[in-house]
Amino acid sequence: MRNTKSAMITIAGRPNVGKSTLTNYLVGEKIAIVSNKPQTTRNRICGIVTRDNTQFVFVDTPGYHKSRTKLGDYMVNIARESIADVDLTILVVEPIPSIGHQEQGLIDMIKSTGCPAVLAINKIDTMEKEKLLEVIAVYSEAGIFEAIIPISAKTGDGVEELLGFCEKYAVESPFLFPAGETTDQPERQVMAEIIREKLLWCLDKEIPHGTAVEITRFTERDNGIIDLDATIYCEKASHKGIIIGKGGSMLKKISTMARADCEKFMGTKIYLTTWIKVKENWRDSDFLVRNFGYHEDK
Repeated sequence: MRNTKSAMITIAGRPNVGKSTLTNYLVGEKIAIVSNKPQTTRNRICGIVTRDNTQFVFVDTPGYHKSRTKLGDYMVNIARESIADVDLTILVVEPIPSIGHQEQGLIDMIKSTGCPAVLAINKIDTMEKEKLLEVIAVYSEAGIFEAIIPISAKTGDGVEELLGFCEKYAVESPFLFPAGETTDQPERQVMAEIIREKLLWCLDKEIPHGTAVEITRFTERDNGIIDLDATIYCEKASHKGIIIGKGGSMLKKISTMARADCEKFMGTKIYLTTWIKVKENWRDSDFLVRNFGYHEDK
C-alpha cells in the first residue's frame, strides 16, 4: 500500500473574480457554472483533483458580498464558514493595485482563523505584466500570504505553479473521495446548475438572479439515454413571460444550450423538458430558500 496525502483547500474571493473558472481548470472539466454576472455560485462546491498519491479537494465558494436577501445571507455564511477548518485558503483577486473592502473582509477572516493562505492574482492575461508588480506590492503589505502567484484561470497560465504550492499543505491521510471522482455534487444538482448558468447568460438585469432550478425527473433508459425534467422558478409573472420569450424562443434557446452541456457532462444523449413557475420573492423566504436546496446543513 502506498502512502496517500490529501488537502482541503478553499477558493475565496469577491463575486465574479474567477473562482469557478479556476476550479474548473484545476479539475479539468466543468463542475461549477460560470457567467459574466456576479454571484453566480450559490453553494459550496468541491472540485476533486487526484494526482498520483495526492488528492486535492478544492472548495469553490460563493463570492463574498454585501447581502440584501435571505439567499444572500446564506451565500455569505457559506463563504465565511469555508475558510475555517481547511489546510489552505486561496484568495483570488483581480489585478488591481488596491485592496477593496470585500478583499479586506476576507483577509480579516483568514487572519482570525490562522489558516495558511496564498494569493492568486487572476486575469493577468488582461493586463500589462509590468503593472503586476504594483498589485504584488500592495497585497504583500497584508502580511498573511505564504506566496503570491499571478495566474490566468482562463488560459491556465500560472495554475500549475499554484497547484504545486498547494501540494506543500497536503497531509498524510486516506483519499477523501474515490480517485476517479471530480466533484461531490450529485448529477441532478450539476444538471440544475447548468440550466441556471444558461439563464444567467441569456437573460438580463435582475431576472436571472431571481431564478432557481429544480430537477423533477432524472431517469436513465436501458440504452443509456437520460430523460430530464426541470422546473425553473422565477419571482414575478412578468419574468416568466421574458424567460419563455416570443413563441417560446428564449426558453428553447436556454434549453438547447443547457442540454448540450448536460450531454457533455453525462457522456450520453439527454431529452430535456423545462417548465416555468412563479414563486413571488422566494429569495426573501427562509422556507423557499431552504426548499430550493440552499441550507448550510446540506
